[in-house]
Amino acid sequence: MEERKVALVTGATRGIGKAIALELADNGYDIVLNYRSVNDELKQTQKEIEEKNVNCFLVYGDISKFEDCENIAKQAIDEFGRIDVLVNNAGITRDGLIMRMKKEDFESVIDTNLTGTFNMTRNIVPFMIKQKNGRIINLSSVVGITGNAGQTNYSASKAGVIGFTKSLAKEVASRNILVNAIAPGFIETDMTKVLSDNVKEAILNQIPLKRMGEAKEVAKLVKFLVSDDSKYITGQVINVDGGMVM
Repeated sequence: MEERKVALVTGATRGIGKAIALELADNGYDIVLNYRSVNDELKQTQKEIEEKNVNCFLVYGDISKFEDCENIAKQAIDEFGRIDVLVNNAGITRDGLIMRMKKEDFESVIDTNLTGTFNMTRNIVPFMIKQKNGRIINLSSVVGITGNAGQTNYSASKAGVIGFTKSLAKEVASRNILVNAIAPGFIETDMTKVLSDNVKEAILNQIPLKRMGEAKEVAKLVKFLVSDDSKYITGQVINVDGGMVM
C-alpha cells in the first residue's frame, strides 16, 4: 500500500487556510495543523478533516518564533515520518496609515507574515532535501505586488514573501522541491464579511469579474500546484483576484 502524503498548513483554523487543508484532505493527504490557541474553530476544522478518512495532527506553535517552528517540524516528522507539502498561510494584519502606525504594529506583521514564512520553511526544507521531493506554497497577496494605502506593513511582508519564494525556488530546484506563491485578491472571509456595503461596492468596482473570490478557489490552485500536473512550475507568483491586477 502506498504511503499517504503529508501536508503541513499554517493558519488553517478558518478562511483560506481551512479551505486549503480540507482540499488537500479530500485528495488523501494527512494534515498537520499548527495552532496558537485551542478554540471551537480549531476543533471543528480537525473534525471536518478527520471525516475525510485522513489523519489530522495538531501542533502548538507561534510561527514568529524560530524555536516553535523547530518543534512543529520535529513533532510532524516524529508523527508521520515525512512532509511532502508545506503551505505557509498564517498571517496577520495591523492596518494603519504610516503617520499613526506604531513600531510594534509594523514589527508584528513582519515577524508573523515574513519571518514566520522563513522560520517554518527553514525547519521543513532539510527533510524535503533528504526526500529529494517537496512542494512549498507561500501565501502572498496582490498588495504585495501593487501596494495599498494603510498597509505599508502588510504590503511589505507580502512583497517579501514573493522575493523569498523566487530565491528559494532557485536554491532547491535541483532537489526536486518546487516553490511557488499565491497572491489572492479580495476573498470572502470573516474579515471581508464585516465590511460596509459602500466599501464592498468600491472593491467590486476594481475587479473585472465583479465578485469576490471564494476560499475554495485558492485551495483548488494549491491542489494543482502540489500535484504531478505542475512538475514544471516553480518560482512563480499566481494571482487569484478576478483580474484585479493585470
